[in-house]
Amino acid sequence: MKYRTIGTDPNNRREVSVLALGAMLFGSRTDEETSFAVLDRYVEAGGTFVDTSDNYAFWVDGGQGGQSEELLGRWRRSRGIGDEIVIATKLGARPLAPGTGYVDNAEGLSAKVIRESAERSRDRLGVAKLDLLYAHIEDQKVPLQETVEGFAELVHEGTVGLLGVSNHAMWRVERARALAAAAGLPGYEVLQYAHSHLRPRLDVPDGLFPDGSLGHAGPDLLSYLRAEPELTLVAYSPLLKGAYTRPDVELPADFDHPGTPARLKVLREVARETGATVNQVVLAWQIGADLPVIPLVGASSVAQLEESLAAVDLELTAGQRARLDAAH
Repeated sequence: MKYRTIGTDPNNRREVSVLALGAMLFGSRTDEETSFAVLDRYVEAGGTFVDTSDNYAFWVDGGQGGQSEELLGRWRRSRGIGDEIVIATKLGARPLAPGTGYVDNAEGLSAKVIRESAERSRDRLGVAKLDLLYAHIEDQKVPLQETVEGFAELVHEGTVGLLGVSNHAMWRVERARALAAAAGLPGYEVLQYAHSHLRPRLDVPDGLFPDGSLGHAGPDLLSYLRAEPELTLVAYSPLLKGAYTRPDVELPADFDHPGTPARLKVLREVARETGATVNQVVLAWQIGADLPVIPLVGASSVAQLEESLAAVDLELTAGQRARLDAAH
């Protein structure tokens, strides 16, 4: 395994594995025995960075989520896991009532919610301190200052370490970080956005983003990373939920554009040249990028995880990387 540091504060920054493991469906669609087996293998391979949220996976049973955090808590206790494993969680997108969702009824990012939801996450995970806590989605009903101060209070109290943000417009991320900096408060240092080798259209609206998607790592975010080297991108859905390799999984609609075939062609060429799978090439391309990117992979079996783990040691040549970067 290889590692990189996230965060800048000596008291809270952490060294984490360059491949993060997503626990979104653990305890719901992925049963406990399989979830434990995947987690055990990940740790055995040197993995130290596990990702969840307080709303995973509310859509499976129409509830409010919490299954993933609860399973991770049981796994930690049964294995004697301490703070050597960094567990990141999120708040802000948990439905306030069963049968609702984050588009119409999210918990939001008020100071009260931040404090109470973080406490519930700590209880479910069985930890005294959340290593990394994300603002999961935007809350435009709450003043940004309140959100910034609410997160900072938990850091100062020692119940949260690092702060992160996901699915926010870049201008809101920058404004929140500027407010925190001006007040001498800790701000967002880890950005979690969808990012893969294929590039999506960014003008396709959805329920959260009527002006076009804010959940993908587009040019605004990538240029922001170049300008702010202390930040890290955690890339979710790097393998597009199996769409690169599984014939039964279609590419999402926002990848249906003329640039996709050219990038797929180069991916397949590099996979043949290296003897690796397309999935492994995608992950190796992210891990070895000139920007700080940590791919976040899901796994519903140990075999799926093994494929992703092998990507850590896949070294792409400068020529291969240039071709992957340039394809459009």
